Amino acid sequence: MDALLLARIQFAANISFHILFPAITIALGWVLLFFKLRFNATRDEKWMDAYRFWVKVFALSFALGVVSGITMSFQFGTNWPGFMERVGNIAGPLLAYEVLTAFFLEATFVAIMLFGLHRVPGWLHTLSTFLVAAGTTMSAFWIRVLNSWMHTPAGFELRDGVAHATDWLAIIFNPSMPYRLAHMLAASGLTVAFLLAGLSAWRWLRGDCAPGVQAALRTGVVMAAVLAPTQLVLGDMHGLNTLEHQPVKVAAMEGNWETRGHVPLLLFAVPDEAARQNRFEIGIPSGASLILRHHAEGVVPGLNDFVGEHPPVAPVFFAFRIMVGIGVLMIVMGLAGAFFLWRRGALPRPLLRGLVAMTFSGWVATLAGWYTTEIGRQPWLVHGVLTTAEAAGPVPAASIGTTLAMYLVLYAVLLAAYVATLYRLAARGRMLPEAAPAARVPAE
Repeated sequence: MDALLLARIQFAANISFHILFPAITIALGWVLLFFKLRFNATRDEKWMDAYRFWVKVFALSFALGVVSGITMSFQFGTNWPGFMERVGNIAGPLLAYEVLTAFFLEATFVAIMLFGLHRVPGWLHTLSTFLVAAGTTMSAFWIRVLNSWMHTPAGFELRDGVAHATDWLAIIFNPSMPYRLAHMLAASGLTVAFLLAGLSAWRWLRGDCAPGVQAALRTGVVMAAVLAPTQLVLGDMHGLNTLEHQPVKVAAMEGNWETRGHVPLLLFAVPDEAARQNRFEIGIPSGASLILRHHAEGVVPGLNDFVGEHPPVAPVFFAFRIMVGIGVLMIVMGLAGAFFLWRRGALPRPLLRGLVAMTFSGWVATLAGWYTTEIGRQPWLVHGVLTTAEAAGPVPAASIGTTLAMYLVLYAVLLAAYVATLYRLAARGRMLPEAAPAARVPAE
């Protein structure tokens, strides 16, 4: 493999590992705030038990997210110097805003949230939890601004091939930013919903039926029931925005080769780029036209209109179906769980086992969605402005391959250790055995 492909794989490996942990901390911060507010309002110890358990999950996820983010940022200078040379006037300030307004905020107050429960007034601890949650969301906002601008650049002009900002509002609120931000925040919420429900269901099946476990389980199921159908709507809006600004990506997602109407919604196919056709197609007649154009005769762009300029079809096609398939399963599980909680007040064991199996389904769906949108942007790094090849640096393939192998081994070990730690802590019950009883928790 040449240096460009290796550099792309290395960055994909780094960002794939990194995104797993913000996908948890963004929404988990708000769940922790919910647990704390419920305890403040009711003084019911089950909410504090849930808080004590999940705040440690947050801490572990936050730490791994910070470390992997630092590693990822170094690659801008080593493997992709052309990125900052060409668009650094825009990317640099946006990354700085993320650090100054978001990361410092959450990094400052996370210590109070983790260790200040019995050392600071109750209102200050609750405020710290809120500020950490707000910081994680603000961080997601700035990162999504930069990523969205790379897909739908606006508010700039090129001078001697270098991008210069002309309208920061247009840069920040570029055409795809609202859809990408909403889609990512909902994805984080679903990731946490099934992590809450799955890990709590695992504890429940092992005989840990403490009220705090039940509170976390119910919270996860209700979140899934609300967010999964919402994500379906947000995803449709995001898809229509992509159709408007990046039609070639939609053509790859749908596996559609010819621009035409009555395009089927392919449930399965094997795209063949050499023959420029699909094999073993199974589809719903006119389904893609109905979804994308809202009528059966709606014309959907085809890949043959972009010969030599479209992304690799198979990875985008299959990643999109993995994301959608998991999303549909999330809707079914969330609504089924909410139904049983409403009618019976408890979940049957088969559903509990299903939730355990889906504990990390949010990770898989998030990665599949990420691959869809990022591979689907190729060959562009900044759409219409900078190609991936133009941004690549002179690092030899052997050096990139060596560091890539090291990264993959390290990330595999860290990921296995992370998952094992979660289950080990869950098996031990309460994660903070030194926690004081409710009477010692400072009142608000």
